[in-house]
Amino acid sequence: MSRSTRVLVVAVIVSFCAFLDGAITNVALPAISEEMGGGLVLQQWVVDAYLLTLGSLILIAGSLSDSFGRLRIIRIGLYGFGVTSLLCAVAPTGEILVVARALQGAAGALLVPSSLALIVSTFSGAEQGRAIGRWTAWTTSAFLVGPLLGGLLVDAVSWRLIFAINILPIVAVLVLMRPLGRDEPLLDRPRVDWLGAVLGVVGLGGTVFALIEQGRFGWGSPVILVPFVAGVVALVLFIWWEGRVTAPMLPLALFRACNFAVGNLSTWFVYAGFALGPFAITIFVQEIGGYTAFQAGLATLPPTIMLVLLGSWFGGLSGRFGPRLFMAVGPLVAAVGFLLTLAVDADAFYWTQFFPGVLLLGLGMAITVAPLTSAILGAVDPSHAGIGSAVNNAIARIAGLVAVALSGVIVGSALDVVGYHRAAIATAIMLAIGGVISALGITNRPEPVRVEALVADAAEGPATGPTSLPPTPAADPPDAPRP
Repeated sequence: MSRSTRVLVVAVIVSFCAFLDGAITNVALPAISEEMGGGLVLQQWVVDAYLLTLGSLILIAGSLSDSFGRLRIIRIGLYGFGVTSLLCAVAPTGEILVVARALQGAAGALLVPSSLALIVSTFSGAEQGRAIGRWTAWTTSAFLVGPLLGGLLVDAVSWRLIFAINILPIVAVLVLMRPLGRDEPLLDRPRVDWLGAVLGVVGLGGTVFALIEQGRFGWGSPVILVPFVAGVVALVLFIWWEGRVTAPMLPLALFRACNFAVGNLSTWFVYAGFALGPFAITIFVQEIGGYTAFQAGLATLPPTIMLVLLGSWFGGLSGRFGPRLFMAVGPLVAAVGFLLTLAVDADAFYWTQFFPGVLLLGLGMAITVAPLTSAILGAVDPSHAGIGSAVNNAIARIAGLVAVALSGVIVGSALDVVGYHRAAIATAIMLAIGGVISALGITNRPEPVRVEALVADAAEGPATGPTSLPPTPAADPPDAPRP
């Protein structure tokens, strides 16, 4: 196995583990509650504890990746993920399970940005686009495969197995990493912005907690108001601090690169739609259509298949022709897919009411995801790939959290036929906005911009705008050798 192939396999497995654990848990919640008690409150926290730490710590994880090396941070994350997975599997009480899930999310945060940054530093040109396409296809599919795999494990053995089974891929990837050696020593290691990290964790954690839990406590409750206000204040202080500190955790100058700023704005709307739509379908087909949990998982399997089969191909095309067309068309195709599901009624007949729309959703995801990731990271110098990846992942995860948290406002009191129609329309609008943003703002083939260069340019005078960034040379002809 070549080094580049080994890097890609390692990156896929470690990210897949982190994403899968966020998706596989939902189908096990009734079994967990039945054994441990706690009802809905415990079920919510088993999910929320993981997502809160994962989303709020991704930024500092990206900074650590750039400072201490991708391979080192991945290994630390794998050991932590393995230990916390075992702790989840043997947890004797609900409280211990929730704490273990929070720690598991923190370990998972170390895996995602480091794995993608490892790809960016290993591949270049069209090969990088194809590699990101493969990474994206397999890791994103975790959100769709999770309910299927979780249902099988829970029904066949126990809910505890969904956590214990993580040990198998962790051991495998640690063995695969051995020939990769260790990171080269950094002579000029960037300083870690610990204060920025704390402000970021408090800010994201507080606001996301409030958005998720407001339906249970109400906005007037101190349980919601205190963390929400603290979170907003912390986020404001975070932005202020990042603009003043010498070595920021989040270099704000990154957002002066056109594709980075526009791509992350598009990410917010696209991933909000990708989270809300499948969430509504999964709940609707079970509560109104009478599907079993396993059947509901099967109903959302076509997008997984299309993403795996076509994601790499569209990533390669994006590497050759630029990402703008794909980032504009893909979300619009997915939006049309959700509009087609407006034909659904209480019978929820899959093949005529859902399958055509779900098929278009899969095609739209395959067209969009790899070019979107490639465009954002291609706008950042490889030395800042870790934090660039972390910012994009954090935005994607938090957009999904916000969309699902607001689903009650969108669908009304129940996810009936009318409620599902509202969710489908809202999803289509989110996706369409993301596509329009990409069409208007993404630039094909900009030079990767170093943060230091942007800072120096800002110090000399006003920015001339994102269109002043010099374009890269045209793509190599098809018969030219690739790196």
